Amino acid sequence: MKVNFLGTGTSQGVPVIGCDCEVCKSLDFRNKRFRTSIHVEAEGVSLVVDTGPDFRMQMLRAGVQRLDAILFTHEHKDHTAGLDDIRPFNFMQQTDIPIFAARNVLDQVQREYAYIFSSKKYPGVPQVEPVEITENPFNVKGLDVTPIPVLHYKLPVFGFRIGDFSYITDANHIPEESMKLLEGTEVLVLNALQITPHISHFTLDEAIAVAKKIGARRTYFTHISHRLGLHDAVDKQIPEGMALAYDGLELTLA
Repeated sequence: MKVNFLGTGTSQGVPVIGCDCEVCKSLDFRNKRFRTSIHVEAEGVSLVVDTGPDFRMQMLRAGVQRLDAILFTHEHKDHTAGLDDIRPFNFMQQTDIPIFAARNVLDQVQREYAYIFSSKKYPGVPQVEPVEITENPFNVKGLDVTPIPVLHYKLPVFGFRIGDFSYITDANHIPEESMKLLEGTEVLVLNALQITPHISHFTLDEAIAVAKKIGARRTYFTHISHRLGLHDAVDKQIPEGMALAYDGLELTLA
């Protein structure tokens, strides 16, 4: 399995014109972040988790040549706003692309992208196949995926587990039932927004505590805002076996 971090930032973590903070002024490429998303290649399947506003540039930068499916964690725009840019994959592959999401997420996507689902489609609109998922494991072209239910304040969000790899973003609470689903995870990706408390995201300290409880061999933190600080300085303070992720980071898992 190969995992590419297409983006590790938030809407408060991308470069901002006129911002004078040390993160925006940094010349370290690891402090320049697109919105959070990953690309996974496993068992001949190429999928992405979330299509945020930076989706087009992320896919170009990563050189992704094929897209078999999209998994949505939840309906917030920083995770869905790039869906229109799947058009080139429709054109090249000459096929609809399945989008896997909870019912409430599919409903919102269908409202926000009504032209995609219209009975009288404009030529060239994205071609998708909505696939409703629940808390039960599902299959993507032969690849087994297990949803991990978590909470983003009061909003239900899905993390996903593929083999020994688990990915959770936009969460500040993981129920005990979901912690059981994470047992045996070898590589964990978990959101860590900032240092100070936040209503709907783990802080860095909270994320570290959760990561220790899960006990993965390696943990990477994502969904990073400016308020977390400079990558190099923060990364040096993180316990062994844990690290800040950065845009373009590639992992190869057995």
